[in-house]
Amino acid sequence: MTGILKRPIVTEKITGLQERRQFSFEVSLDANKIEIAKAVEKKFKVTVVSVRTMTVKGKRKTQLTRRGRFEGRKNTWKKAMVTLKEGDKIDYFENV
Repeated sequence: MTGILKRPIVTEKITGLQERRQFSFEVSLDANKIEIAKAVEKKFKVTVVSVRTMTVKGKRKTQLTRRGRFEGRKNTWKKAMVTLKEGDKIDYFENV
């Protein structure tokens, strides 16, 4: 169960979704929806109604220097959007 939730994702768009009880987390690539729901319920003591997941592909990066061109890529990661039961709420900064 440990290591499933990596960090909460706090952006302007997701902050607006919190009014509708939707919260977003970066999760482990091999975690499934059931494991994510159990981890959120255990950590924040809330009831999860639904979980949506998406895999975010890593971007290609190129850097030009005096020594030539270096190419690389950022890591691929997984995002989970969690919807909570009516009346439940997560305060990221209180439960750290």
